[in-house]
Amino acid sequence: MGKKTLYDEDSIRGLYNRFLQVLALYAPGGKSIRARLHRMRGVRMDENVWVGTAAILETGHPHLIRIHSGSVIGIRSVIIAHFREMGIGKRDADEPTVTIEEKVFIGPGAIILPNVRIGRGAVVTAGSVVTTSVPPMTLVQGNPAKPVAKCGVPLAGGTSYKDFLRNLSPIRPTVPGK
Repeated sequence: MGKKTLYDEDSIRGLYNRFLQVLALYAPGGKSIRARLHRMRGVRMDENVWVGTAAILETGHPHLIRIHSGSVIGIRSVIIAHFREMGIGKRDADEPTVTIEEKVFIGPGAIILPNVRIGRGAVVTAGSVVTTSVPPMTLVQGNPAKPVAKCGVPLAGGTSYKDFLRNLSPIRPTVPGK
């Protein structure tokens, strides 16, 4: 194990990845240029995904994120797919730690932490911190994010906000002993 230099392969790949991340922060085109830059970095992202301005998608190991078609990643959202202590190795190369399924809406400023799957059609409200997986067609909010409603239709994918709100069903909290 020799000493790493500025010119070793991992260092060059890391610099390239960070350069593309910085470009993607403010590049135009949430579905075009910005999304393409994240794909070039290694984020596993289907077509028809919209990425908001200043969204940060896992700077060190972008390949650990999987985003499916029709999803929206809000402005200034952060997706963290690993922590240093997680010990990402070669065996993990094909195993995303954050999966965002079809037609998911991630609100502005939301934070998604590692080992989370966000189900099809789910909604994460603005500023929420997602620490556990979210069931399909569920609206979550808060820190940590908790389910507050069932979605009758996905918010992402062309549904109007008015129709989305009309089709929400609140989840009533259960009171112990009642």
